[in-house]
Amino acid sequence: MAALIASSLVVPSGSAHAAPSGTEGGSAVTFALIGDTPYGDEQQAALPSLIGAVNADRDVRFVLHAGDVKSGSTTCDDARFATLATLFGTFDEPFVLTPGDNEWTDCHRTAAGGYLPTERLEAVRRVFYPVAGRTLGGHPMGVRTQARDPRHRDYRENVLFTRARVVFATVHAVGSENDLAPWSQLPGGDRPQERLAEFEARKAAALDWIDDAFAVAGRTNAPGVLLMMQAEPTDTPGFADIRARIVERARAYGKPVLLVHGDEHVYEVEPGYAGVPNLTRLETYGDTAAHWLRVTADPRTSAVFSWQPQTVTGS
Repeated sequence: MAALIASSLVVPSGSAHAAPSGTEGGSAVTFALIGDTPYGDEQQAALPSLIGAVNADRDVRFVLHAGDVKSGSTTCDDARFATLATLFGTFDEPFVLTPGDNEWTDCHRTAAGGYLPTERLEAVRRVFYPVAGRTLGGHPMGVRTQARDPRHRDYRENVLFTRARVVFATVHAVGSENDLAPWSQLPGGDRPQERLAEFEARKAAALDWIDDAFAVAGRTNAPGVLLMMQAEPTDTPGFADIRARIVERARAYGKPVLLVHGDEHVYEVEPGYAGVPNLTRLETYGDTAAHWLRVTADPRTSAVFSWQPQTVTGS
């Protein structure tokens, strides 16, 4: 039954089925959406072809990556991070990344190097977010970062920007139950107090950032909101509060909201997510360097968001 439900959500292309947002003026913007890539050496070697395909699309104005820049069974060392950051820097346009669990939460695993996850999270911030408020990519762009908030100075990875009058925001929420899963393979064993403290602080930042995104959308009369995080916010302990906040804010907002994530490696579209008519869940391709989504946000349309799957030629 689960397989049938999942397959029913997979569609070749789509749009966010949502309440009308108005057709007032404003130009559309097109961007690339990827996630959970590259997984392993083979995909890392193939990534330049995907980057080349995105760069060749003259309409693409920026790239969103929904987290997991490596597999959970590969090492979390600085050298790998640096190599990946350099690769992502070869996208011509701004590159916007939200972290995944494989970059830090799961680095306690023996195969990943047995790292302390909070130490690896600091490395992720240092390598992939070297300048707070500025993206990677060949032509970086300035973004609003939560690190400017004295309450949440650590969270430079939570960013917000507006294009085509649509509000885009990244929210740091990851797999492995959003870091509630024990660091069981850490040398010396799990550190539950440290792990739970990390979880609570990051959850508080995430909830405030979701509020900020919708506040900006309300002040600017934005036609739509896109939220991107690595993991789907299911109704489980690690995500329940974040899910409830998204549902509450999206329902009150009333206009199209697109919730973008990765983690499960299956392209899926779920309109009316969590019972909210104007909220659509979009999971991007994962565990591949051969596919990406070409997404357009057009404030002149009622749905605002639409997308088409893309395959890298020769893959």
